[in-house]
Amino acid sequence: MEKGDTIAAIATGMTDSGIGIVRISGREAAAVGDRLFRSPSGKRILCKSESHRFYYGFLTEPEKNFVIDEVMAVVMRAPRSFTGEDTVEIQCHGGVLVMRKILEAALKCGARLAEPGEFTKRAFLNGRMDLSRAEAVMDVIGAQNEYALASSISQLKGKLSEEVKRLRAEILYEVAFIESAIDDPEHFDLERYGEKLSDKLVCVIGDLRRLIDTADNGRMLKEGVRTVIVGKPNVGKSSLLNCLLGEERAIVTDVAGTTRDVLEESLRLGELSFNIVDTAGIRDTEDIVEKIGVEKAYEYAKEADLIVYVADASMELDENDREIVSFIQDKNTIVLLNKSDLENVTTEENIMELFREAAYEDVSEGYPEDSSKGGCIRIVRTSALEGEGMEEFEQAVKGMFFHGEIKSSSEIVITNLRHKEALEEACSSLKMVEKSIEDGMPEDFYSIDLMNAYASLGRIIGEEVDDDLVEEIFSKFCMGK
Repeated sequence: MEKGDTIAAIATGMTDSGIGIVRISGREAAAVGDRLFRSPSGKRILCKSESHRFYYGFLTEPEKNFVIDEVMAVVMRAPRSFTGEDTVEIQCHGGVLVMRKILEAALKCGARLAEPGEFTKRAFLNGRMDLSRAEAVMDVIGAQNEYALASSISQLKGKLSEEVKRLRAEILYEVAFIESAIDDPEHFDLERYGEKLSDKLVCVIGDLRRLIDTADNGRMLKEGVRTVIVGKPNVGKSSLLNCLLGEERAIVTDVAGTTRDVLEESLRLGELSFNIVDTAGIRDTEDIVEKIGVEKAYEYAKEADLIVYVADASMELDENDREIVSFIQDKNTIVLLNKSDLENVTTEENIMELFREAAYEDVSEGYPEDSSKGGCIRIVRTSALEGEGMEEFEQAVKGMFFHGEIKSSSEIVITNLRHKEALEEACSSLKMVEKSIEDGMPEDFYSIDLMNAYASLGRIIGEEVDDDLVEEIFSKFCMGK
């Protein structure tokens, strides 16, 4: 970012809408705006205008001096703006052509086109927000459900930043104490210090672990639950997908093996978001195309957060079912006994017995509190044809991953893989300190790993981060943000 560089971009979606916003930021933002904006009396007023006050007028093309649109304009003086720089926002009619014309005019008057995420990057570089809060901006924009939105808003407000800063302060205090004691042993006593530090580390590591443990649920809240539908051919997998989507997305026929590839869709079921994959029916087959589809089904199942195993309640289980259960026995699985509107041949007990045979011992009416310790199972009766059992399915997912309820925004939830990795690195460094204390190492050895933990946490909020990472993060932002 060049000092004094003035940038401009369309800050609203590139689609026809009621209102559009063109944003200009930089040292010459007001001057650029003044070359474009005219009051109803024809005066240029933005350079001398009050900060944070809207002005009505007309946006003109600078060279030909004809009116592009009737607009409202506001100047936000540094540092009281999103970027921390002088900023002009022009609110115009939301036509794509109108917004492009205004942006082109701003570029002719001395601004340059902003790079993706450059407004938010300037806010970070100018100290208006730390890196975790900057990343939360895109999380707010991309939120797919109210819980992801609440979590993103919590991070945008600085709850994660505050917790990270608190933990860093505790670590830095111990480093400063060690350094002071080494330099001035007469006034700082290190006797039995290892025991005191060990007690402090238990608390800090516990806090880090609690944050790390929220990451898997946090990712699912943010990105959706990665769900793979498996089962034999013709048990109702595609009908289930169509029922969940509310449209005929997958082909449904009486011919077994209709689905030969995977179908991927994103959807919301009640409060939850899903990235759901319908796979080919799993069975022994000599058809080379169908066999490839079966192999893909197993590949997707390996990476899934949740397996939805669809069994036909109107038919007996067979060797294909046993093969499926053998593969998914250690995964979080919801078994849907589909076609429950027909005469039932397969029962919950038959399903439970099949899992027992596959050495899956934890099959009961309940499921483990911590599903990360191993797969857990829930059985739900459904009729995809009639749309029955969908609410029970939603409750089963919520109970499996969120202990029966999705927490409110009052709890810090880690939704960013980069943050999780930094927390794990910090935790690992502090465990090295614990090992040094156990081994009776000199106190100055503690400082090395303590500072590594301090630096790892600093990467979350951007205080220990290199330029390449900053560029990578903001390059993923949308234009104009």
